[in-house]
Amino acid sequence: MAYSSSSSYYLLFLLFAIQLAHVSQAQLSSTFYDTSCPNVSSIVRNVVQQAQSSDPRIVASLVRLFFHDCFVQGCDGSILLDNSSTIQSEKDALPNKNSARGFDVVDNIKTAVENACPGVVSCADILALAAESSVDLAGGPTWTVLLGRRDSTTANPTVANTSMPVPFDSITVLQQKFSNVGLNVTDLVALSGAHTFGRSQCLFVLNRLYNFSGTGSPDPSLDATYLKTLQQNCPQGGDTTTLNNLDPTTPDTFDNNYFSNLQNNQGLLQSDQELFSTSGAATVSIVNSFAGDQKTFFQSFASSMINMGNISPLTGSNGEVRSNCRKVNGG
Repeated sequence: MAYSSSSSYYLLFLLFAIQLAHVSQAQLSSTFYDTSCPNVSSIVRNVVQQAQSSDPRIVASLVRLFFHDCFVQGCDGSILLDNSSTIQSEKDALPNKNSARGFDVVDNIKTAVENACPGVVSCADILALAAESSVDLAGGPTWTVLLGRRDSTTANPTVANTSMPVPFDSITVLQQKFSNVGLNVTDLVALSGAHTFGRSQCLFVLNRLYNFSGTGSPDPSLDATYLKTLQQNCPQGGDTTTLNNLDPTTPDTFDNNYFSNLQNNQGLLQSDQELFSTSGAATVSIVNSFAGDQKTFFQSFASSMINMGNISPLTGSNGEVRSNCRKVNGG
């Protein structure tokens, strides 16, 4: 069969595009450290497990760190950087200030990994591995973590303040923020399911309890009994740092109860409940699916964590492998 010159150019372009897509997908690999640091996964898991034994909520905190890292200039370990003469830390951004935690555990993991494989494993990859171990140790799914990220030499608190999903976002804003980093509506619902464990401060729910959207009344989507419980824990004028279980049923277990809670109008954060209570939203059917089948949720969550871990990684000669996760090399 004869091809016209335009057809030949099109075919060549198509083959090039396929090859380019393959290369971009191959930047990260499950076998990246097989030779240079073959025990890295077990080293990370052991440190996380040790931390969990004294602090059950640390596993949720470590997953949150990975999430908050990837949404700001990609999964590059930028959230771990402290303030310095050249760095304005993302730790002081509103979504992280006085709430992001687990940095000391990351330090401990880094120390253990450096003892075994000095100068090899990036802090960005440590966050990815710690997140998978944390979910698994809490009873959730496992997945093959793709590795090969390198660490940024910059941080961006401005992007952290504007691009990070926050508890007060509407469903429209949430979908846009996820879309901005290449994640779809299923990723949004699945990753929100990480709120099946962990805690959140009263600061982030007070408006729902007493003055929702400036009405002077509670959020009408809140279950009445659950509302009273939250008001007792978060009285007006009380300590805004008091913690509430994100999942009131099984707060330290990774399961699909989060979605059943939404069906019962017991989502703690506004951004949680909106996934189910926003009329006509594409998220509602996904919530129902995950509530009805934990296996489906686990599969989707694992897939979405891999998708999130692929957000703009630094690879090859870009960035560096920090020797200290809190500062750039030589800084």
